[in-house]
Amino acid sequence: MKDKNTAALFALFLGWLGIHRFYLRQPGLGVLYLILLGTGISVILGIIDAIVLLAMDPEEFDRRYNDDNESGEHDRYRRYRKERSDYRRRGSQTDERRSRSSSSHPRRRQSQRSQRRTTPTRRQPSNRKRVNPYKQSGIKKYKDFDLEAAIEDFKKGLEIDPNDISLNFNIACAYSLTEKADLAYYHLSQAVENGFKDFEKIKTHDDLAYVRIQEQFDEFEENGFRVKQENLQLEAPKEDLLSDDILLSQLNRLAELREKGLITEKEFDIEKKKLMR
Repeated sequence: MKDKNTAALFALFLGWLGIHRFYLRQPGLGVLYLILLGTGISVILGIIDAIVLLAMDPEEFDRRYNDDNESGEHDRYRRYRKERSDYRRRGSQTDERRSRSSSSHPRRRQSQRSQRRTTPTRRQPSNRKRVNPYKQSGIKKYKDFDLEAAIEDFKKGLEIDPNDISLNFNIACAYSLTEKADLAYYHLSQAVENGFKDFEKIKTHDDLAYVRIQEQFDEFEENGFRVKQENLQLEAPKEDLLSDDILLSQLNRLAELREKGLITEKEFDIEKKKLMR
């Protein structure tokens, strides 16, 4: 990836040799500067190029000289985040208008509630696979761009079925959009371990753009889109250790309050039981 300031310095001090043109992958112009070396024109052109490069907008510089896969991935990711933000803002405005509209029709809402109560429910066949409610609610929140709430629902869904391929893939996308690359890699690896085969989707899905711009993505891809086993084994204990530390801190705090006489022994026992659940 070419740097604007580096190119400007090359142009200022070595522009008479056309070094900055070779650096910017313009060998034809670099050769032209060498041909003009004896006339002194290349010196003037180098100074002019240095001024132009220093004054150039960074985005314009990237568009001209960094139009490679890595830069394109960064641009694609930034553009996608902006589009999602704009769409989410429009969605919030639409929901607000719908809320105002529905509040102006209390009779309609009451009629709909009555209709739902009187509608007979069908008994599900006993051999039908139970629907994971957190999976559906998580997907809905994900589509509404409420990513943190979607992640919480996906985590609850994985507690019910930790081997669910789509749950692991969706939570990986949500972690990617919230820029938590390690967790995204972990759940992508879990999806692959449980039978996910659409590797092209990992390499092209817009929501995984943040994952793909990380340095470890090449290693992740070479390993069959799996996190190495030693890294997977380190993943689970982190949350357990954190939970234990928090619990211990809360218990110590309760003990201090009891010793200072701010809470009674009975209150201490009640609060301790709540924490130990």
